[in-house]
Amino acid sequence: MKFIQKLMDERFARPAAKFMKFACYFLIVFCTLCTVLSFMGRQTFFLHTSTGNFEHAIYAEEDHDPSSRGMTVQMGDDIHVLIGDADQIDLAIQIGLSLMYAVHTVPIMLAFWFLSCVFSNIHKGQIFTEKNASYLLYYGLIQFGAAVFVPFIKLLICWLTNQASDNRMSISTGQAMFNMLIPSIAFIVAAYIIHYGVHLQDEVDHTL
Repeated sequence: MKFIQKLMDERFARPAAKFMKFACYFLIVFCTLCTVLSFMGRQTFFLHTSTGNFEHAIYAEEDHDPSSRGMTVQMGDDIHVLIGDADQIDLAIQIGLSLMYAVHTVPIMLAFWFLSCVFSNIHKGQIFTEKNASYLLYYGLIQFGAAVFVPFIKLLICWLTNQASDNRMSISTGQAMFNMLIPSIAFIVAAYIIHYGVHLQDEVDHTL
């Protein structure tokens, strides 16, 4: 119990909030770099050809040597690309892969930006404020939207890519939906609690 009270002490909470703010900035930069790598053709997928199947293939590789697959990214979804007798993967597949990765990372970057604003305010001593309630609400809604809608957007991008490509691509997505839904709802509830607390405090101040 004493240890928990120490963790909640302002002398510890403010430096911890400052650290978490910069951790959010780091994650935003990291997601940005990963998105750039995806557009450079460094995103991995399962490649199916007439000569064999290759795991962790990338668009940018000239052969299937594992040593050429350094600095690669993946979404966590199972992506399969079938080129059959074709000599190489066409550009439409690469564009589709990159768009799906961008759809995956952009909501994450936006969510962490709002979360960094919360930590910044906590570091300044501004805790129960309407701004923090709004930022937490935005974070929760973005994560909720990402969990519910992003898988369908990825499937749509995959379908459109297949319409424009001679190759074929398939994706299995949505595995992390429920793991994202519960925390997102928790943040939405936390936003309501802070908003309600601020509203009650305003009523008390006006009453006094």
